[in-house]
Amino acid sequence: MTETAGARSRSRRGGKGLKIERIYTTPGVHPYDEVTWEKRDVVQQNWKTGETIFEQRGVEFPDFWSANASTIVTTKYFRGAVGTDARETGLKQLIDRVVLTYTAAGKEHGYFATDEDAEVFEHELTYALVHQIFSFNSPVWFNVGTKSPQQVSACFILSVDDSMDSILNWYKEEGFIFKGGSGAGLNLSRIRSSKELLSSGGTASGPVSFMRGADASAGTIKSGGATRRAAKMVVLDVDHPDIEEFIETKAREEDKIRALRDAGFDMDLGGADIVSVQYQNANNSVRVTDEFMKAVEDGSDFGLRSRMDGSVIDTVDARELFQKMAVAAWECADPGIQYDDTINDWHTNPETGRITASNPCSEYMSLDNSSCNLASLNLLKFLRDDNTFDVEKYQAVAELVITAMDISICFADFPTEPIGETTRNYRQLGIGYANLGALLMATGRGYDTEGGRSLAATLTSLLTGAAYKRSAELAAVVGPYAGYARNADAHKRVMRKHQAANDEIRTLHGMDADVHKAATKAWDAVVKVGEKNGYRNAQASVLAPTGTIGFMMDCDTTGIEPDFSLVKFKKLVGGGSMQIVNQTIPRALKILGYTEETIEAIVEFIADKGHVIDAPGLKPEHYEVFDCAMGARAIKPMGHVRMMAATQPFLSGAISKTVNLPESATVEEIADVYMQGWKLGLKALAVYRDNCKVGQPLSDGKKDEKKDDESIESEAKVEKVIEYRPVRKRLPKRRTSQTTSFAVGGAEGYLTAGTYDDGDLGEIFLKFGKQGSTLAGVMDAFSIAVSIGLQYGVPLETFVEKFTNLRFEPAGLTDDPDVRMAQSIMDYVFRRLALDYMDFDTRSFMGIHTAEERARELETGSYLADESGDEKESLEDELESYSQSPAPASKRQEKVEEIADQSGAGAASARVTEPTVHSSAELLEQFQGKSADAPICMTCGTKMRPAGSCYVCEGCGSTSGCS
Repeated sequence: MTETAGARSRSRRGGKGLKIERIYTTPGVHPYDEVTWEKRDVVQQNWKTGETIFEQRGVEFPDFWSANASTIVTTKYFRGAVGTDARETGLKQLIDRVVLTYTAAGKEHGYFATDEDAEVFEHELTYALVHQIFSFNSPVWFNVGTKSPQQVSACFILSVDDSMDSILNWYKEEGFIFKGGSGAGLNLSRIRSSKELLSSGGTASGPVSFMRGADASAGTIKSGGATRRAAKMVVLDVDHPDIEEFIETKAREEDKIRALRDAGFDMDLGGADIVSVQYQNANNSVRVTDEFMKAVEDGSDFGLRSRMDGSVIDTVDARELFQKMAVAAWECADPGIQYDDTINDWHTNPETGRITASNPCSEYMSLDNSSCNLASLNLLKFLRDDNTFDVEKYQAVAELVITAMDISICFADFPTEPIGETTRNYRQLGIGYANLGALLMATGRGYDTEGGRSLAATLTSLLTGAAYKRSAELAAVVGPYAGYARNADAHKRVMRKHQAANDEIRTLHGMDADVHKAATKAWDAVVKVGEKNGYRNAQASVLAPTGTIGFMMDCDTTGIEPDFSLVKFKKLVGGGSMQIVNQTIPRALKILGYTEETIEAIVEFIADKGHVIDAPGLKPEHYEVFDCAMGARAIKPMGHVRMMAATQPFLSGAISKTVNLPESATVEEIADVYMQGWKLGLKALAVYRDNCKVGQPLSDGKKDEKKDDESIESEAKVEKVIEYRPVRKRLPKRRTSQTTSFAVGGAEGYLTAGTYDDGDLGEIFLKFGKQGSTLAGVMDAFSIAVSIGLQYGVPLETFVEKFTNLRFEPAGLTDDPDVRMAQSIMDYVFRRLALDYMDFDTRSFMGIHTAEERARELETGSYLADESGDEKESLEDELESYSQSPAPASKRQEKVEEIADQSGAGAASARVTEPTVHSSAELLEQFQGKSADAPICMTCGTKMRPAGSCYVCEGCGSTSGCS
């Protein structure tokens, strides 16, 4: 009897079915009836060409879904030809198509104890999807419930042997997977090296040679029928005789790209000439062993082995080979590294075969010819308003989702029969999460801190523990996976390893402790129930990139990643856009103990600067809470590695994540990251050094317009030189002035301001300290310098921009109701002058308001927050008309602030975006003053941003990876 047939037999004799408990829903009330729905128009354009690439009007979504989420779901996931009756027109149709298919399959295969349990399952799954609590991976939304093959998996691992038939079959299988919109990985180490002989007596080509054909195929087939390239992973064992050639392959091609670029060829990604360069369509990884890594540490020799008989046919210096890996990664980001012994030590099915490869993004690692379907929970949805984490609902949702994922294998289709057979026999699943970075920030924890890692570890442990607990319960109902019997001891051993790793977690806060307590209980159940029933799934969890589905759930951060930047690009439902400070920042500041006024000042500063360095009132010890993946306070490379190490022991698979390094990083630093990844127990690691690749299209910079010959000639004839000098406008002998007494941090002073007849400020005098003291003299000199500057025409707003937010003692609370907190005397003085002598529009843009204005804004915000979605949309339409009109920037800004109030953002956190900004990546470029090293989306022209080991487009949801 085959393993599949055995599983089918056990399924029929299964137990009584699962009892499904309610989590969010109410008996007798459908989840759709608890939601306010609205209709929207989705129009998507390529902003570079102006071409409309998609248009569907009147689509129906919940009013709390963002414009971006509804746009991406409509364009990516709705099925049927646009403009026909077959086209889906709303989220209800999409969710029903998927959920009803899952529910029907669950009933057919005996998953539910009663029809009532099936209904609860349907309602809870629907509620969680509508409220963006979790999402399945993209293939589910593409295929389930349609006439297309019911493919539910995003990740595939293939197999290739040392024969021409197998190699050509590899090309074919990979091509079909790419055509379907997914990616695949495989290990080429079975192919004999170029240093070995063929049976005919000739010399073998070697795996690197065959990689050329596969690379050309991947570059030719448009993934999923779209415009992005296919995603693929190629792995080679470190003891393969061709390993040096493999390591240097892409680095040498990068040298070629540079030479061709310098010769004038178009070598950007998607450029006309980039197709002449090879090996650009795959991620390369070296599979290293503990033996090799110890040889690197010792500086000893390492043997390269024949593929035919395993004998050593060459010897290399392990440290030199490891150095070559680091040099190549420094030059072009390839190869990555995979730690073979660690991977297989956590393998639940070693009796069936070793794990030799991964999917393209490195999170799925399992048997050859297998697949994995993924789903991710939105962690921020479990953070209550009182800033406690809802542990019970988190565990309950994890169990619900893993049940649905297992049901999908019952009806799923697969691209090849070997993949289908392996997947049905081992039922590998990949539950994970998104929004970890946002959750850590919202709870006042830095990403690269012990507190942040402790919470991440406990959350990951509970997720996988809950998943395997439900897997063991499912085994009692519908039977364990077909390959369990021959791997039972190994599977139970890995469960105990997870349990032991959970016991080693050291919690630091109450939230960590609560999650850890539930995780400990879950792992106890996993071991006990699994001992009795076995397990339904060989694998349960991974941490995927969550690119497109992250947008579907309106997540601030993807997968395990930290926040990309503190200021984000935001689209509005009625059209238009704005930049907005992340909403987790005010929440974090409140938890850290800051007052509302200080929070407002900090948010204003972030909106203007894009970072927290020297933000008014923010303690330096709290800076780490707001560290991001990019920007002025980017997380250090080892911060990423340590976070991966904290969560890896609680995952069946691995983690899709790239460790970003600055352009100034050295080869030694990359080598250290690879070495530490091994020592800390990671399964895989990839690095990327900024600007290491030439073939990455950067944002178009401002180019100097070329002058025609006629204008140059006319300029050459001009001999007259016109010189403009400022003229001092002196104040009249008798002028109006006012004196303000103030106190900053307990230190008292006086500010006298004199004006022209038209009311413009012309001079200031500062009295601070005793007459004749050094401080008094410095204040006198400073007052004279500023006064002369004002009389020569320097705008007051220039002084305000330069001298507000200066930080030095004395600082602190003031006695001025309009400026309650000051970072220094200068900060106070120029805020006071701005309030007294600058118009509202100008100082509002700088975030300077009176107490009355702030109170009015808060009242307006609370009133408008209760308005209906239609009223919000009309205001956003008004913003769109403002953005297309010649209205002054200050007026447009005022309108943005009005809308930001309604969205809960607060006026201080919103800004009008520049016309050239179309994504958060481009917004970060504006703050940093330099181009980000990321590809341009080939669909809509928007600059993409990192998501795990891939890139994702905020404009249309396209990804460069496999999910």
